[in-house]
Amino acid sequence: MNANAPTPRQSAWLVAAMLLLIVIPAGITLHAVRVPATIAIASANPTPHGYTWSLLLFIFPIAFIGGWFLPQERLRLPRRAFWLTLALLVPVGFALDFFFANHFFTYRNPGATLGIAAPAIGGTIPIEEYVFYFTGFLTVLLLYVWTGEYWLAAYTVPDPRAESAKIRRLLGFHPASLCTGAALIAAAILYRRYLSPLPAGLPGYFIVLVMGSTVPSMALYPAARGFIHWRALSLTLFMILLISLFWEATLAVPYGWWGYRPEQMTGLFIGAWAGLPIEAVMVWISVTYTTTIVYEVLKIKLQRG
Repeated sequence: MNANAPTPRQSAWLVAAMLLLIVIPAGITLHAVRVPATIAIASANPTPHGYTWSLLLFIFPIAFIGGWFLPQERLRLPRRAFWLTLALLVPVGFALDFFFANHFFTYRNPGATLGIAAPAIGGTIPIEEYVFYFTGFLTVLLLYVWTGEYWLAAYTVPDPRAESAKIRRLLGFHPASLCTGAALIAAAILYRRYLSPLPAGLPGYFIVLVMGSTVPSMALYPAARGFIHWRALSLTLFMILLISLFWEATLAVPYGWWGYRPEQMTGLFIGAWAGLPIEAVMVWISVTYTTTIVYEVLKIKLQRG
C-alpha cells in the first residue's frame, strides 16, 4: 500500500474540497443571473411521456454495469451486502415518497407520464416516482461498486476481511456528523427566516434530507470511514450530480414533470436553472453518501460473520 496515500480523514476532506471547488464558482456565476430567461410553451403536452423516457438515464447504466460489464469481467462482488443495502434503503425512499411527495412536490404535467396513479398521502402520484427512487438507489450503488471494484480497484482496502475483524463495534457515535447536520439545519432555518421571500414556516424538505444523512452517519461513520472507497465515492457523486442537474434543470422542472412547493423549501432558488431549489442538489449528495456508508457497514458485518 502506498505510504503517501491519504488517511480516511484526509480523503473525506479531499472529497468535500473537490465538491466545493465546483460549487463555489458555480454558485457565484449562477448568482450573476439577475433576470432568468423563461420558456414559452405553446403546447398543452410538450413532452409526451417525457418523465417516463427520462428514467432511461438510470436504466441504461444499470443494464450496462449490472447486466453486462460486471458478469463480463467476472468480478466477485459482495452480493449479500449489495442486496441488503437496497433492501434497507429502497423502502425508505418509497416511504418518503408515500408520506411526503405531495407535501414537497407538484406534478403539473400528467402528459409526461404513463398516467398510472400510485398511492401516496394527500393524493396519488405518478408511478414513475417510485421507479425513480428504486432505479436511483440502484444506479448509485452500482456505480460505486463498479468504480471501486474495477475502475479504481488499485485503491481498495488491501485485505478487507482482516481489517473488518479489527472493528470492535459497528454502531458508534460520530459527533462531527451531528454537529454538521445541526449546523446545516440551523443555517437553512436562519436563511429562510431572514433572507428568503417566504420567511414563515420551516424548510421541511431540507430538514428531511439532512436528517436522512445525519442519522446514519452518526451511527455508522466511525466503522465505515476506513473502508469507504473515497475515490469511487467522489466519481460516483459527480456522475450522479451531472445526471440529476441535467435532468431537473433542463427538463423536469421547466416542463412540469415535477416541481417544488416553495413553502417547503429553504428559499434559495437558482433562477438560471428554472428556479431549481438548492434541495435538488442536496438530495443526491445525501443519497450517495448514505448509500455508501450503509453498504460498507453491511460488508463489514458480513465479512465478520
